[in-house]
Amino acid sequence: MIRTLLLTGVVTSWIFIMGCSPAPYTVEDPKSVPKLQFIETETGRWLVHDVNRPVPDVVHPGEPCFKSAPADAIVLFDGSDLSPWSKTDGSPAHWQLIEGAMEVRQDGDLRTRQEFGSCQLHLEFATPAIVAGSSQGRGNSGVFLQGRYEVQVLDSYDNHTYPDGQCGALYGRSVPLVNASRGPGQWQSYDILFRRPLFKDGEVVRKARFTVLHNGVLIQDHVELEGSTDWDGPYAVKPYRPHGDTGPLKLQDHGNPVRYRNIWLRPLDD
Repeated sequence: MIRTLLLTGVVTSWIFIMGCSPAPYTVEDPKSVPKLQFIETETGRWLVHDVNRPVPDVVHPGEPCFKSAPADAIVLFDGSDLSPWSKTDGSPAHWQLIEGAMEVRQDGDLRTRQEFGSCQLHLEFATPAIVAGSSQGRGNSGVFLQGRYEVQVLDSYDNHTYPDGQCGALYGRSVPLVNASRGPGQWQSYDILFRRPLFKDGEVVRKARFTVLHNGVLIQDHVELEGSTDWDGPYAVKPYRPHGDTGPLKLQDHGNPVRYRNIWLRPLDD
């Protein structure tokens, strides 16, 4: 089992661990001291979001094979209607409808009006055809199960970033087995099997599990999610926090014009 450790205490000036060099900061300003979390892996001990961590091998995913929704699926986006979606405050969704897809419009995240627990999810996405930016600034978005557990969307085609934040990562938690990304502007697919976490008396008693296929290639294999995927500083993510049995599917507006289409979901029994 992957074990995440939270480092506490006052940390000074520069840190050099496993070849990683975080940005300098000073203890004079407590707000400048980031939280630091490390993860033990087969390749050694690494910081969360460590750009020096070994990257997954690149695998060409083969020819696209996009899926139509099965008969018992809930169709969340068919290319023509945003009514199943809203902004996070419940107001109408205003992402742009274009060529059978919806495109991030720098108008905030979208969430489904309906909420779900464990599920099978299919969606297709395309990062911008015109490459702009690098690392996390290139084709960045995300798919959040129950509105909080993120499968990262990023243009990871010949784009170096920290491996636990590349396309297909469980953000800050689990690096994909391989990089199965297509090139900028090309349509890609996620097929996700998600088992929700369970809580009792304020504690997690069953952690969430993810199986993810990216363009038909297995990249997360029944992975037990160690905690939240929420950002908690440059080198940290937050722990689990108790929540209800269901939550919305959320798509992230990270300022890049990523497109989504053919989104459907099948609720699964626990």
